[in-house]
Amino acid sequence: MEKKKIGLLPKIVIAIASGIVCGLFFPDELVRIFLTVNGLFSNFLGFIIPLLILGLVAPGIADLGKGAGKLLLITALLAYGFTLFSGFFTYFASDLSYPWLLKDAELQPLETAVVEPLAPYFTVIMPPLMDVMTSLVLAFTLGLGMSVINGATLKGAMEDFKDIINKVITGVIIPLLPLYIFGIFLNISNSGQVSGVLGVFVKIIVMIFFLTIILLFIQFFIAGIVSKKNPFRLFRNMLPAYMTALGTQSSAATIPVTLEQSIKNGVNRELAAFVIPLCATIHLSGSTMKIVACAMAIMLMSGMPISFGVMAGFIFMLGIAMVAAPGVPGGAIMAALGLLQSMLGFDETAQGLMIALYIAMDSFGTACNVTGDGAIAVIMDRINKKSHHTGTREELEEVVVAE
Repeated sequence: MEKKKIGLLPKIVIAIASGIVCGLFFPDELVRIFLTVNGLFSNFLGFIIPLLILGLVAPGIADLGKGAGKLLLITALLAYGFTLFSGFFTYFASDLSYPWLLKDAELQPLETAVVEPLAPYFTVIMPPLMDVMTSLVLAFTLGLGMSVINGATLKGAMEDFKDIINKVITGVIIPLLPLYIFGIFLNISNSGQVSGVLGVFVKIIVMIFFLTIILLFIQFFIAGIVSKKNPFRLFRNMLPAYMTALGTQSSAATIPVTLEQSIKNGVNRELAAFVIPLCATIHLSGSTMKIVACAMAIMLMSGMPISFGVMAGFIFMLGIAMVAAPGVPGGAIMAALGLLQSMLGFDETAQGLMIALYIAMDSFGTACNVTGDGAIAVIMDRINKKSHHTGTREELEEVVVAE
């Protein structure tokens, strides 16, 4: 009899609840043990993040340089445009709503709200091989270079490196996240500040749910205008994909349903077979929305300044990082940690809260990503028909197989 595995979201919920309860009665000596584990894991994250960016972004950019040519480029630009729109839409919505939505939370800066009166027993310094910005520039350089020269040797080495990074994410980081989150909330509860943090969590989750629905209506309204079809009917036809993604929390696992519903919306079958798997990888407007909203809330909690210039640069870079995000629950936030650290100045506590808050509503973001793929497919179908170019079967199959 096959054992039923517990998903990442239930594990995170259990970790948060356990951390809160245990923080009320755990002795200081036991709390310090978990602080020590958290310190080691946090230092390991700091070490692996530049390598993660290099291993995921470089092959991702190289892959975008091959395949169905103009069709691939237009799809990628459309997906990136929707992702940027999601990021800026979330920024302005959060900027308008947070002052009154979070006004009663009486949040203190994280340095005092999540104060660490206890110190870990020991720490192990793990200096990264390079800083985050260096790894980003190197990843862009190598990725663009590989797409130009079609170098099989370097491309093969980078693909192997990507596989190693994915193994680290799925075999080490993701399994240890619940323990890390447990330690974060154990420390928060131990310092007596848990009620304020949880109150903010609930408000942000509710707000983001409504924002994802609004974003989807906007995407399908645009798709309806371009395709001259009823946007509400288009959206209704994609609801099975939305509901499936809520359960699977995986864009890749929902591809068969998304593909079938896109065809019901009148999208050419061959084109849908190209666009849907591609967008499952490169279109993450829902994930971008969650990351921007959560980041702004935590910056408000920590008393950090929130400027449009900094957030605009972060959103542009985040859109690129989302292309490289591994297709596992929590993969998008793993790919974004480097940017949160280098561009927004997030420390280990802020990163831990960010991970917990992101994964707590992972289903909403994934469902938004997947359903939005259907809108992109409708738009691409219209563009494809107007240009009278469907791409050869070989071109389309090459990208579908690559996905």
